[in-house]
Amino acid sequence: MTGRQALSRVGLVLLGLALVGGAAGYLYVVHGGMSARQEPWSVEAWLAGRLVNLGIPAADRARTNPLVAESASDDVAAGRDLYQARCQSCHGPDGTGRTAAGAAMFPRPAALGHDALANRTDGEIFHLIRDGIRNTGMPGWSLPDRETWQLVIYVRRLPLVVEVGAPTAAMPPLEPKALNYVGSTACKPCHAEIYDRWKMTRMANVVRDPREHPDAIIPDMTKPDPLVTFAVADIALVYGSRWKQRYFKRVDGDYYVLPAQWDVTHKTWKPYFVKDDWWAPLYPPDNFARPTSAVCDGCHSVNFDIATRSVTEWNVGCEKCHGPGADHAKAPTTAAIVNPARLDYVAAADICIQCHSQGRPLTNPIDGKYYDWPVGFHVGMRLQDKWKLEDHKLGGTTFTHFPDGTAHKNRMQGNDFVQSLMYTRGVSCLTCHDAHGSPYDGLLRKPADTLCLDCHGPTSPNGPHAAMLEEHSHHKAGTAGDQCIGCHMPKIAQTLGDVNVRSHTFRFVTPAESDAMKIPNACTVGHADKPTAWASDVLASWKERSPWRMAE
Repeated sequence: MTGRQALSRVGLVLLGLALVGGAAGYLYVVHGGMSARQEPWSVEAWLAGRLVNLGIPAADRARTNPLVAESASDDVAAGRDLYQARCQSCHGPDGTGRTAAGAAMFPRPAALGHDALANRTDGEIFHLIRDGIRNTGMPGWSLPDRETWQLVIYVRRLPLVVEVGAPTAAMPPLEPKALNYVGSTACKPCHAEIYDRWKMTRMANVVRDPREHPDAIIPDMTKPDPLVTFAVADIALVYGSRWKQRYFKRVDGDYYVLPAQWDVTHKTWKPYFVKDDWWAPLYPPDNFARPTSAVCDGCHSVNFDIATRSVTEWNVGCEKCHGPGADHAKAPTTAAIVNPARLDYVAAADICIQCHSQGRPLTNPIDGKYYDWPVGFHVGMRLQDKWKLEDHKLGGTTFTHFPDGTAHKNRMQGNDFVQSLMYTRGVSCLTCHDAHGSPYDGLLRKPADTLCLDCHGPTSPNGPHAAMLEEHSHHKAGTAGDQCIGCHMPKIAQTLGDVNVRSHTFRFVTPAESDAMKIPNACTVGHADKPTAWASDVLASWKERSPWRMAE
């Protein structure tokens, strides 16, 4: 065979292969091969992954995140806002890519989160966010470097929630090395912006000395009232400013609550005497035999010492949530302070639950006194070793609970929250609240009508399962009934008289449950002029809802 003949045969073979390949390609295309809904072949996915890695310059791969050392919660929050605005529609709120948009993309959005990104450097993630990936749905985002690094921090923390039933490692004890407290003013030099915001919150102003803050007393004390049997000179500390205000008198190194309180909502005086709380029968029926050191002060101060009745500072200061700060003040490293954002969801929530719950210490009485706060607990310890939430027997209405276990009174957000699906999924208080200060009600990170949409929405696997929010709520957009908290966080927990605060179980209470167990429901709370029968009929007309659920 001549060389020319051999080349001809090779050419024919190549032509045949080309024709076969072309025919196969044609059949692939006409039978849906260009559809974005197909899953990529494993070989294709492997090759694409190798090419993406090859395309990342070595200099970018070696970059480190300058924000990690700071580990500021503000950077995490900023990263979350950027993620929700630019990434969530495809990657989903949990980074899995299980969204309507992601399911229709080719290739599917890459999985994000701590485990999925474990083998990628921060510099690689930065490069992919900044430059994007050609021939995919991943664009290159033209963001300032700081915002890109904030996104890197945030995507490493995904998912925001854990799957139901997923094993969670037990948090090891974090016993503080020493209870060396320094007070919030020691934090100001390095954290001035956060300190200034916090200083304006109610957290920083729970109790105030009227001699230092003459404006602390809300009512006009010059106007006589039969309930008011004391004068301004008797008031050593003022407690509260939002719903109610109470007045403490100092006697022999302790404080006692004076017998009248101011109803801030209705601008009127009301008597103050506790008769229904668990500890009430254990003390004489006299306000001046019930010291606030036993029933109040541990939650209104930092590092309350029951032996000396002294505090590092009054109010909910920095160390109430971050633990003793002396070591951190001397050597400002992340290892020398507790950062709630780095704790697991149980420990993170317990920081708030220590005071926002109804319960009692595991050891009681202590030196002859019954305490109504977790004596001996300091951030870094396990709350369950010091504190037990109030028991409740299902089916009965008590001072603390409705028959289903929902909180009946204020300051029980923790009792509610640990029952919720949110808590089960790994959400913590700081997912929604910023104790450092916020312009929004309840120290929320965002307005309530947008905050829930960080994790929920029509494109989210977390629901609601409707094309539009209005289809889920059956209320017009922009109305109170269209807000998530209107139905899932009704104001049913009593704080004073007819003034109630929001439930934190996030559970929708049906009108039928109201009839059966006398639990207020959101429908007739919002439509106070309507009976439960009307509300039940309306819910029955919502055909997309389970009739069994609505009839419970």
